[in-house]
Parts: sequence; structure tokens; C-alpha cells
Amino acid sequence: MGAMVLHFKEATSVYRKTLPYVLLQFGIGVVFALFGIVYLSLVAWLGARFLWGDGGTSLLIVALVMLIALASFAYVWRLIQKYALYMVKTGHIAVIAHIVTEDEVPENQIKYGMTQVGEYFKSASGLWVASEVIDAVLKQFNRAVARLEKMIPVPIPQQLQTLVTIVQKSIVLAVRYLDNAIIAYMFVDRDENRWKSARDGLVLYAKTWKMVLGSTLVIVVGMYILSFVLLSLLAPVSVALDFLPTSLEMISWLLVGGMVAVVHTGVVKPWVKTVVITTFLIEQRDETPDSETMVWIAERSEKFREVVTKAENNDPLGDEQSETGGRTEVPEPTS
Repeated sequence: MGAMVLHFKEATSVYRKTLPYVLLQFGIGVVFALFGIVYLSLVAWLGARFLWGDGGTSLLIVALVMLIALASFAYVWRLIQKYALYMVKTGHIAVIAHIVTEDEVPENQIKYGMTQVGEYFKSASGLWVASEVIDAVLKQFNRAVARLEKMIPVPIPQQLQTLVTIVQKSIVLAVRYLDNAIIAYMFVDRDENRWKSARDGLVLYAKTWKMVLGSTLVIVVGMYILSFVLLSLLAPVSVALDFLPTSLEMISWLLVGGMVAVVHTGVVKPWVKTVVITTFLIEQRDETPDSETMVWIAERSEKFREVVTKAENNDPLGDEQSETGGRTEVPEPTS
């Protein structure tokens, strides 16, 4: 527990040093939240016309437009996240990794971070491919080793099964932050064979997973509690909005929801990311990738065996068309 507290303190210091990136992500979130509120308000207005209209073909057309608008918004937001926002978030990861390992803040950190992403991952699609594969390996590995029923040597009472289920689901959510730690290691490692770098990062995670996952779980549970508190604080707001006309009430709720989402995405999530990355980079300092751990992961993650093959062949990140079949021989890690 003492080590975890020290990691939290170190991460908080790093978080403050990367405030330009935090504010950039917050600002981007505000812009897109305002766009989303306007867009979804229009959809809500069309929905109100559909529900309280007089019927007819025109309302059927309105309903179709409303559905298309929602689908279009979701698709566009997905593309923005995949390419524009993910590049910014990964630039933040590069800066965090630099501060933790070099104990210095790079000049013009936003330019530094984006330059690092472009130089090492070459393209947004390459970065996305690496992240997706790392995410899949972490899910399979955590599902195999991080099961409370196996970790607790005594039978779990029936009354605690709900709590166990919540914690198990939190472990699944934690993977969303753990892949950031592996990406951060790749920036530190700087191996030209980027699949080898990803492979070694995953091996180092397997050797430190208890501390890293434990810290992440503490934060994820804390986020649940924070969400509950925010919902409680919104109770008086719901009473106040109840006096507004229906159309204005819907728009007001969209505004409130947008504000909460911006704070969560632009402030809370970057801090969680910083804690996870800092904890992992500190914990792995005294560890080295080894073949025994590599075999151990390969037995628990089919996707990891693909990473090993790609590392052995030095495949480019964007080349995901060829699929490997069968069991892959796990090679000795190179120094």
C-alpha cells in the first residue's frame, strides 16, 4: 500500500507538469461537447415533433432523419476518436513517459508529443492497430490470471458475490488504461522493431501486473464512487429543470450531461492514465523480459502469440492482413 501511495504522489506531480496537454484535451472536449449538444438538441427536437405531432408521412420522414442523424453522429465521433483525439492522447502518453524516465519536462511539450507519435508510429492507423492488439492481449491475460476466485484461497460467501462481480468487471474496464502503459513503454524502449517493443512491454506487465492492476483497480473503483457522487449532486438540478418546457428540459439535460462528460474525459481520465503509466514505468525498471514469462503469457493469450510472430518477422504495424495459425514457437527475447 505504501508503494501505491508513492506512485499516486509521483503521478500527481507528473500530471501537473503535463497540464498543457490536459488543458488541450479539455478544450477539445468542450468544443466537441458543444457541437454534440447542438446536434443532439436538433435530434431531440425532431423526436419531440415525432412524438407529439399529428401523425402522417411527414412525421415518418422525421423519424427516419432522426435515426440517421444519431447513427451519423456516432460514426463521426468514432472516427474523430480513432484518428484525431487518439493522436493527441498518445502525444500526452509520450510526454508522460519522457518525464517519468528523464525527470524533465520537454520544451513545447505538445509539439514534442505529437512529433514522437508521428516518428515512432508513422500513422494514426499504425498506432490504432498496435493499441487494438495490445488491448486484446491484456484482456486475455487478465481474464486468465486476475480472477478473484483463484486469488482468494478461501470460499467466497454468497453475500459477497455481487461485490466480486463488480470488481471483476472493473478489471475488464482497467484494460482501457493498461494499454496506455504498454504504449508508454514503447516510447521509452524506442526499438525500431515496434512489435518487439510491444511484446517486451507486455512481458514486463506480466511480471508487475499485481501492483499495476491493483493501482488501476483502486482508481477505477474511485471513478465509480465519483460518478455516484456527481449523480447525487445532479438531483437538485433535475428538480429545477422539471419546471421548464419539455423541449428546453431535454436540451438542459444534454448540456448538463455534456459538462459531466467533458470533466470526466478531459480532467479525470488523463489523471487516471498518468497514474497507470507512472506506476508501470517505475515498477518495470528492475525487470527484464525473459523467455519463461513469455511462454507463460503465450499459454494464456492466443493474441500474444501473434505479437511474438510479428516481432520475430519485424512486421510493420499497419500490416494486419496476414493471419497466423496454430501454435507459435515463442523465441528467446533479444537484448
